[in-house]
Amino acid sequence: MLKGARERWVRTGGVELCVAELGDSAQPTVVLVHGYPDSKEVWSEVAGRLTDRFHVVLYDVRGHGRSSAPQPLRGGFTLEKLTDDFLAVIDAVSPDRPVHVVGHDWGSVQSWEFVTVQRTEGRIASFTSMSGPSLDHFGHWINSRLKKPTPRRVGQLLGQGAKSWYVYALHTPVLPELAWRGPLGKRWPAVLRRFEKVPADGYPTSSLPQDAAHGAWLYRDNVRARLRRPRPDAYAHAPVQLITPLEDAFLSERLYDDLDTWVPRLTRRTLPAKHWIPRTRPDRLASWITEFVTATEGGRTEVTATGRYAERFGGQLVLVTGAGSGIGRATAFAFAEAGARVVAVDRDAEAATRTAELSRLVGAPEAWAETVDVSDEQAMEKLADKVAAEYGVVDVLVNNAGIGLGGSFFDTTPEDWKKVLDVNLWGVIHGCRLFGKQMAERGQGGHIVNTASAAAYQPSKALPAYSTSKAAVLMLSECLRAELAGQGIGVSAICPGFVNTNITSTARFAGVDAEEEKRRQKKSARLYGMRNYPPEKVADAILKAVVRNQAVVPVTPEARGAHLMSRFTPRALRAIARLEPPL
Repeated sequence: MLKGARERWVRTGGVELCVAELGDSAQPTVVLVHGYPDSKEVWSEVAGRLTDRFHVVLYDVRGHGRSSAPQPLRGGFTLEKLTDDFLAVIDAVSPDRPVHVVGHDWGSVQSWEFVTVQRTEGRIASFTSMSGPSLDHFGHWINSRLKKPTPRRVGQLLGQGAKSWYVYALHTPVLPELAWRGPLGKRWPAVLRRFEKVPADGYPTSSLPQDAAHGAWLYRDNVRARLRRPRPDAYAHAPVQLITPLEDAFLSERLYDDLDTWVPRLTRRTLPAKHWIPRTRPDRLASWITEFVTATEGGRTEVTATGRYAERFGGQLVLVTGAGSGIGRATAFAFAEAGARVVAVDRDAEAATRTAELSRLVGAPEAWAETVDVSDEQAMEKLADKVAAEYGVVDVLVNNAGIGLGGSFFDTTPEDWKKVLDVNLWGVIHGCRLFGKQMAERGQGGHIVNTASAAAYQPSKALPAYSTSKAAVLMLSECLRAELAGQGIGVSAICPGFVNTNITSTARFAGVDAEEEKRRQKKSARLYGMRNYPPEKVADAILKAVVRNQAVVPVTPEARGAHLMSRFTPRALRAIARLEPPL
């Protein structure tokens, strides 16, 4: 039983369903429908995060968990009978108010039936689908590709056909039941931990072998019949939020390419995760469910983010250091346009506040300004504690804060070295150590972006301290990427070249007096201005790097050229390093 849940039993169609309720019944009702071979406890982590805002209802599908199984099993799991069960449950828990349905795997498959049949119209306020397509939509998807078999469409059919191997296996008589009641049932928790990264937190429950054996009839009673004769009227009569895990081993993203045909009010979300996201990404799901249900209750049919990457970053928490100007501010705006919540960090309080204000204007549902010097370890520790306590664990960390320093090696004093390394390297180390640790402890993935530079792999006689700090950031990123990969945390090093930001006008030059330093700053700013590569393009590269989980990203043409030379013609790059800079 779920901790703190109120249980009741609902009788329908010859079975008794075990129903659990959490939260205040006066609040909007969210019904969580589990998949195969799960029971309602698969939702426990998500449900616990929703109870403060909603009346949360979970039930064991017939033949699963503590619900009874139909007799006989054959013919007892049709979508029509599952719809009867759903209506009986919502009549019991929310007789006078439509409910918000959330389904995963087969819970989503059957919920597509609920939201597209006429007899449930007016009883469903919204539907959030994950990892489970409508069988009717799937059937039409197959037919459209068979009628017009282009190479691309044939590839999609073959790809999904390979992913659906388990469907064929479950149609085999008797053997699936024997496997689940025997060795597979015993080993399944270890399989989920190894391949799906599901935490060892007491799930699955002891009813798994029986649930899986009964649930085989979900496939046998429905799949072939619906795929052969899909309903022509399977249009959703409520707003739908589609959440697609990009690393799902069982379902292709391409299954949903034609979904807009069937769903007039559709919101799409994606996240880098495997199939069992109710266990591996409960924070993200709870946030998206809350946002979607709240929007629907408020009379809106879609969430507000409309940026290019809204499907991927909507509602996520992104922290950007050095966000007061330049690349940092442009990056904060780019994530804001994608619907992310933004924490703008800068040592200039006024600049950070301005970035947060503008982030809200361009699309961030929430944005906050924090003032900190990233080189200050204690200040960064306090910031990490405050962010976790007040805003949550960061989903994307962008360590962008940095300072410039030019001058020869012998002109660069130990104090100069310390200032550059404290900000450019130690600032990145503090961010990765503190916020990265929070990501790892949460166990729900994330991404770290470290702004390095083309100077990380392009030697220069004029930038020994700066180049060394950025080379260290690049190697740190590579090491972290290897270490954190097993925890679902990506790490990217971004290497801009000549970008038109104010770092040139604030950069210091060692070994010269104040007047000469000012002259060099003005000339550097003028040269970068003539190049005029905007920071917005770097910001776009950062979002793209997170989406694609790229390791090293040279951004500007000169950065890409120098990166290629560092790999294939390093001698030429060393020769260029000997040239006098045009200052």
